[in-house]
Amino acid sequence: MPEQPADDDREAVLARLDLNTPHSARVWNYWLGGKDNYGPDRAMGDQVLQYFPEIVDAARADRAFLGRAVRHLVGDAGIRQFLDLGTGLPTANNTHEVAQRLAPDARIVYVDNDPLVLVHAQALLTSSPEGVTDYLDGDVHDPGTILEGAARTLDFEQPIALMLLGIMQFVNDDEESYEIVDRLVAALPSGSYLALAHPTAEVHTEAMTAAVASWNEQGSAPMKLRSREQLLRFFEGLELLEPGVVSCSRWRADQPEIGEIVDVTQFCGVARKP
Repeated sequence: MPEQPADDDREAVLARLDLNTPHSARVWNYWLGGKDNYGPDRAMGDQVLQYFPEIVDAARADRAFLGRAVRHLVGDAGIRQFLDLGTGLPTANNTHEVAQRLAPDARIVYVDNDPLVLVHAQALLTSSPEGVTDYLDGDVHDPGTILEGAARTLDFEQPIALMLLGIMQFVNDDEESYEIVDRLVAALPSGSYLALAHPTAEVHTEAMTAAVASWNEQGSAPMKLRSREQLLRFFEGLELLEPGVVSCSRWRADQPEIGEIVDVTQFCGVARKP
């Protein structure tokens, strides 16, 4: 379990909190039915839901993809280490909970730069006795510092799963986003994996484009939608697992007993580093 921050450090973290501007992690938490959100977050969430209620399906599909991907990586690929960037607010079935159910000795490092996430992570992201869970207050724009911090917990001589779910859309420049992922993947040994999920306008194009435009006018960090072809670039040089880059609702999902699987505005993929 990560160490509790000193009082001065905690006060510095709390001083960074902006509860008057909608924040993606808190709006996402609201859509998932969580309680770690505030009036501006709920107002923004409701505003989007008025003309795009399907966004809730994307949030839930993203969370379900996380569970299926981690179970595959632990159970089938034998991964015991995870580097999870853009953690978001802790909810049910976080990466370490899913991983350590199958492998209690799994080691997980979470990374986020939202002070509210940091406060909650200290209290909620606990580990099994056999494993380790750590948390870094870090920014995806600074992969070097993230890798340095993660090396205190993870063994970079052994395979690691890099989890980038709902984070790269906040790096608006395409080349910078690819460079960040390339640098992170380059630091991982052979046999490691990249799992990535990212919003797209290829489903519900008009509504999703309008939702992001509204967010970019009011939210704390602007986001960028990317196409499937653009997402494939993140996996360049890696062995992309079947079924490739698809809607999060379709990645190795069981067919529902009633109805059909519906595409959502969040695409994903998992790939292995040769």
